Amino acid sequence: MKNPVIAITLDEENPGCYSKYPWYAVRKSYSNSIELAGGTAIFLPSNKKQINSYISMIDGLVITGGNFDVDPKLYGEKKKSKNVHLKKERTEFEFAITNKALKVNIPILGICGGQQLLNVVMGGSLIQHIPDKIKTKINHEQKNPRNQPSHTVKIIKDTKLSKIIKKTSMYVNSAHHQAVEKLGKGLIVNAVAEDGIIEGIESPKLKFCLGIQWHPEFLIDEKDIEIFKSLIKSARKKN
Repeated sequence: MKNPVIAITLDEENPGCYSKYPWYAVRKSYSNSIELAGGTAIFLPSNKKQINSYISMIDGLVITGGNFDVDPKLYGEKKKSKNVHLKKERTEFEFAITNKALKVNIPILGICGGQQLLNVVMGGSLIQHIPDKIKTKINHEQKNPRNQPSHTVKIIKDTKLSKIIKKTSMYVNSAHHQAVEKLGKGLIVNAVAEDGIIEGIESPKLKFCLGIQWHPEFLIDEKDIEIFKSLIKSARKKN
């Protein structure tokens, strides 16, 4: 049986550091986790003209995070915080390919900023900067290394995530200053932090449409790999 092809969106950077020309980047942990779970990982350049071609060749989509934010205009707000940083071309591409994947019911996993984008694509909104909105003892931009846990999350009973994880809580890392505020249409919450921040979302009506605020590709919790295995299993059932 052929491995399902799982596409991974890429971050993009301006000249400097790695190259004096514009370049793409993504951590190997994304593709490593997909391959460990039984999939074949490919990387997608942010080319809106190629979206139909991309969709025709993939069985699943992972929307990655990065050091940037979804443009507040996309959820009907003005920029309220100096901490909001944009990457216009990347966001436009990810918004378009996510929208297309949803329409054809391709399995989607949104990770960190990918969860936030997924929520916005489905009509939701975001907390633009958590410290401006919520008083919390949890540092959602953890100071310890990202491959270490930061806090726990509660897994909501009777959700798809709970059926995947098969336990009531997980240890997670935390690398975000924004979070889901108003849920997108058809979405439900599947995980929350102790301070009430939404840590996971999903669509019960779609084959596999899951958003995770932490980075399961680091495989910090023993159950993180099960998220990727479930994505691969759903991708095998693509019509």
